[in-house]
Amino acid sequence: MNLIDCHTHSTNSPDGSSPAEEMVKTACEKGLTAYALTDHCEINRWFSIEHYGVEPNEYDTYDFGRDFERSMAENTMLKEKYAGKINLICGIELGQAPFDFGLSEAVVSDKRLDFVIGSIHQIHAKDDFAFIDYDKEDIVKLLASYYEDMYKLCKWDKFDVLAHITYPLRYIEGDKGIKVDMSPYEELIRECFKLLVRNGKGIEINTSGLRQKYGQTFPNLYWVKLFREMGGEILSVGSDAHCTDDLGKGIREGTELALEAGFDKLCFFKERKPVFIKI
Repeated sequence: MNLIDCHTHSTNSPDGSSPAEEMVKTACEKGLTAYALTDHCEINRWFSIEHYGVEPNEYDTYDFGRDFERSMAENTMLKEKYAGKINLICGIELGQAPFDFGLSEAVVSDKRLDFVIGSIHQIHAKDDFAFIDYDKEDIVKLLASYYEDMYKLCKWDKFDVLAHITYPLRYIEGDKGIKVDMSPYEELIRECFKLLVRNGKGIEINTSGLRQKYGQTFPNLYWVKLFREMGGEILSVGSDAHCTDDLGKGIREGTELALEAGFDKLCFFKERKPVFIKI
């Protein structure tokens, strides 16, 4: 079985705890067919906090433009250093592109990039879903806004793979224990899938939920199977590891889920072009 891990973070992400080279060494040791470093690039906090004129808090970080350049320089160096040892992919996880599509387009045009994951971690006027107090929120409206932003992201179409499409459930169902009825959002998710299929884009199976309280992948089998039934061909798998200990965790289970959903190939990207491998 070919195993790939196409969603990981190093200390070039504010929440990463292992240096990029240590992540690459671990990927080599685990014998991955392909490995991507995809550090965070949050468009809504690209500049310094002074630029936005907001008060600091204990969880938001800024200056992602600085972090992006550091990540691109180090990843490019590591690709050269480990050439012939591992199929290393220079990527980013681009967060909140709908906040500023112009800036986002400038970022993803960087020729050093092999791979761009499109993510929505927060919606306008709200914290990241990780920091929301769900006892004080209308969860139905929150999720409606989340999938509306996801649809805008899919229409924009400048990324390669759409990340963890059920991300908020990590906190709402996993941490808070509030059951969510996803049926109100299915039509909008289907519309997102139509755009992805038409434009040759993909989704990922994010395995981080398997090691969290949520206990499932993001998304689960239902949505991966639906994407396949709607004509989806591009599917990546990523651990969303932020340290060497988590790198590759759940990847085998995620790959088996891909098979169950009807996929016989996985995909990674080089120079922003899809590369398919048999599972």
